Amino acid sequence: MEIRLSQAGSARRRLKVALAIGGSDPGGGAGIQADLKTFAACGVYGYSALTAVIAQNSSRVNEVAPVDARLLRSQLALLVEEYPPDAVKIGALATAANVRAVARAIAELKLPNPVIDPVMVSTSGVALLDKAGAAELISELLPRAALVTPNLPEAEALGGMAIASAAAMRAAARAIRRLGPRAVLIKGGHPLRRADGRGNDRIVDLLFDGRRFVEFSGARIGAGAHGTGCAFAAAITAFMARGFDLEDAIRRARRFMNSALRESFTLGGGRPLLDHFAGWPRQAQRSSSSRRPAARL
Repeated sequence: MEIRLSQAGSARRRLKVALAIGGSDPGGGAGIQADLKTFAACGVYGYSALTAVIAQNSSRVNEVAPVDARLLRSQLALLVEEYPPDAVKIGALATAANVRAVARAIAELKLPNPVIDPVMVSTSGVALLDKAGAAELISELLPRAALVTPNLPEAEALGGMAIASAAAMRAAARAIRRLGPRAVLIKGGHPLRRADGRGNDRIVDLLFDGRRFVEFSGARIGAGAHGTGCAFAAAITAFMARGFDLEDAIRRARRFMNSALRESFTLGGGRPLLDHFAGWPRQAQRSSSSRRPAARL
């Protein structure tokens, strides 16, 4: 994606822009930082609006400092004033006030209906959205969503039911769809809690658009990397910004995720991190003596 600043007019006509609204991850594996890397890897220019500064690494979250809702609204207004985005992804919002600010901004600034990754609790168990915010998310944001992308625990919370089978997964998708989003994609990265205790070696992501179900199935790659939900939703958003229809955007996003997971690596003692730029030519490679043994960079 080449943009010549001296040719602003032609760049404006061809450039696609995706906006990520969410919290930070100083380690770059999740949150806004991962969204921006994913946007770049998937061929769109990335905007971001910060909802919370989060002290975290790939293993745990220590502290969450929400951004004031007024400042969040100001970020969004200034971005749209300069150049409106073609697609929007929403992640962690932290507070009910931020949920309301984003919902109002979608309406008042005429933002595209968003892809919502309903982040409520971190993998390490720290709340990333308060209880009032969760209620506002359901009442104010889900009805505006083009797509909501819960993982299995989030789908259980939104659908109000346990998910231990493929049939229950479909029932939960129907229940979430009744909350108002145009479509629901339940991500199958978390293994179903099977009664026989056996694991699953395949991932099935389930799409429901109110008319039909579509299953996207593939082999499980690795034991689970940090920030997979963020990157998957961001990749779908990027491909929607580029004009692909929903099913095609999901398929392309899954291919992106497979590449990023295959080239995942670790830093120190943390969880695996995605290589968002897997397959890109490396301008410079670290010498073998400078690499940590566990890292693949």
